[in-house]
Amino acid sequence: MARTLLSAIVTTALATTAVYAQRGAGPADPVGIAAGFQNAYNAVKRNITQSAELVPEAGYGLKPSTMEDMKTYGQVIGHVADAQFNQCSGALGMPNPNQGNSFEAAGRTRAEILKGLADSFALCDKAFAALTDANAGEMLSGGRGGPRARATALLGVISHGNEMYGIYTVYQRAQNMVPPSTAARGRGRGGN
Repeated sequence: MARTLLSAIVTTALATTAVYAQRGAGPADPVGIAAGFQNAYNAVKRNITQSAELVPEAGYGLKPSTMEDMKTYGQVIGHVADAQFNQCSGALGMPNPNQGNSFEAAGRTRAEILKGLADSFALCDKAFAALTDANAGEMLSGGRGGPRARATALLGVISHGNEMYGIYTVYQRAQNMVPPSTAARGRGRGGN
């Protein structure tokens, strides 16, 4: 029962990602699982990278709330770098090359965080480039939760990245900045 449910969830996630990636593609431009994942990854990579670059050093210490456990903007950017090192090294079947070197830790400079983020994306670029329609279902060992399909491991990068980008927009709006995806659509301030 659990295996059937997991299979249904993965199939739905893969189909959703492939449909998302096909937007704007004509009927003569089929997009498979690997290309759909790569397109979705490139979109979230662009949004996250532009978000990290948009905010100056002073904004990296911002917390949009007085809640004590709220992370700074720099820490939420660093969190993505840390997560991607972990997720993408797992998808590549290698140890995390950044183990024990957290970019989410307090006191990191903007330059350090930007470099860590770029390095984590370089590792993820390799993981997504290695994904094919043929190996998407290949089971990977290790990681949290035990064995999982290669595509499922990489889906985590996309879904987590999109979730974090949504959080970034709150920090950006609190600094009167227009988030990159909104700016790309020619929109600015307000409810757009």
